[in-house]
Amino acid sequence: MSGTLIETFNWWAVERAEQPALVIGEERVSYARLHAWAESSAEWLRAEGVQSGDRVGVMAANSLQWIVLSQAAMLAGAILAPVNPRFTFSEASYLLVDRYRVKAIFHDDERAEMVAKVGDHIDGARVFNLAELDRFRDVEPRGTLNPETIPLDTDLVIIPTSGSTGRPKGVVLSHRSMSGYVADSCLARPGAFSEPKVLLFAPLCTSAGYVVLMQYLAYGGTVFLEPAFDAERALRRIVEQRITTMMGTPIFFERMAACASFQDADLSSLFYCLVGGARVSRSLLEAWLDKGVLLRQLYGQTEVGGQATFNTDQASITDPEKCGRGSVYTRVAIIDEQGDFCSPDTPGQIVIKGPGTMERYWDDPEATAATIVDGWVRTGDLGMVDEQGLLTMLDRIKDIIISGGLNISAAEVERVISEYPGVQEVAVIAAHDDNFGETPLAIVHGLQPGDIPDLLHHCGTHLSSYKVPRYMVCISDPLPRLASGKISKPLLRQEYREAHLKLTKIR
Repeated sequence: MSGTLIETFNWWAVERAEQPALVIGEERVSYARLHAWAESSAEWLRAEGVQSGDRVGVMAANSLQWIVLSQAAMLAGAILAPVNPRFTFSEASYLLVDRYRVKAIFHDDERAEMVAKVGDHIDGARVFNLAELDRFRDVEPRGTLNPETIPLDTDLVIIPTSGSTGRPKGVVLSHRSMSGYVADSCLARPGAFSEPKVLLFAPLCTSAGYVVLMQYLAYGGTVFLEPAFDAERALRRIVEQRITTMMGTPIFFERMAACASFQDADLSSLFYCLVGGARVSRSLLEAWLDKGVLLRQLYGQTEVGGQATFNTDQASITDPEKCGRGSVYTRVAIIDEQGDFCSPDTPGQIVIKGPGTMERYWDDPEATAATIVDGWVRTGDLGMVDEQGLLTMLDRIKDIIISGGLNISAAEVERVISEYPGVQEVAVIAAHDDNFGETPLAIVHGLQPGDIPDLLHHCGTHLSSYKVPRYMVCISDPLPRLASGKISKPLLRQEYREAHLKLTKIR
């Protein structure tokens, strides 16, 4: 694909003018109306001083207005800079103020006070409620924008991600990378993208939300956006709206399968279901297979556009833990510690090369150079590829905890805890959680159990609520170390593998 997303959306605004592009609750917005609304909003953004290359921040829950803003920023040539609506002031200001220096910030009602405070720290930044966009819902654009002036290599969005450094980095995706990602996915499985209906509940601030949204709008499909995941409601939406596509972490599919209505639900419309973030268990696979639905394991991360590879039909049944062999234009390989490619069935670091990978990290050339080497994105994850080229993801080198579909950097939580007075050492690992799949467990050396309430308050001030540990252990001895001197997390994971059964949640 050689055109910008703007050209793609312009096509569908005419070709499928009256078809619903978005369904949110009971509200339906056609492709023609979405396009006109976004263009009128983009003209207003320009009038408010937003120019090409400016960053437009958004800190809000999933909503129709969020999507309109994303399209308007694109038409104005600006770069969308979303942050998680659950971020604290410290987390949000680090990205919006220190890193992105946004020109405008949009918020919903719940985040109004915090975003206003963030805006006070950026000279010349404008702060707007997303509700401002409602007044352009039925306004016809004046035609003052010229999409021909926006080149294919224009930056489109900066999606934050947490890595091993403990500070979020901004992954930059351009029109070129997003268009390439859209085309590559379509070629790999064309039947999945013929007028699809996708159920989307991932936060739009993540690649699982934003990239999937852009992908299915680019296919001319209908996106059914949910404000959050609810298992019973998701089942009803699938049945009533004849949803064809859904994706998420295994915990979402497990919770749906546990619903009383699952047994009798007509799920025959579901054609394409992807599961990522953790392995698909045999029992979960069989529960959905009994309903005629095949769950395909995927592997991806924000740096590679979200979904780099997903399992084949046959291997999804015989080897459900495998993640496919890339795509038409996307290659998956394994390298050793020297950066040399590994032979089949040899563990090493997963590397990805393809049209949908990131352009760079925002304003971080050193991290970019360390991550993109000879065109290959070094994922920081451990895996191996078999003789057929099928990938198995073995472990997270970057030490990420996936809780309810959201990534939590263990290093970020450790950094915040280590700043609390008296803490000598801390290690954060994943503990099992029935509701979210995983949740942070902190093992702290240097404090007494009585210090935990104050430490939790400290964490809650500097971390989003979903990042704050639900389990915390204070130990008198130093943490175990590897020969290299690093804390031995493999040993701690083994020691605390049944923490959810033996420890009491602290919140």
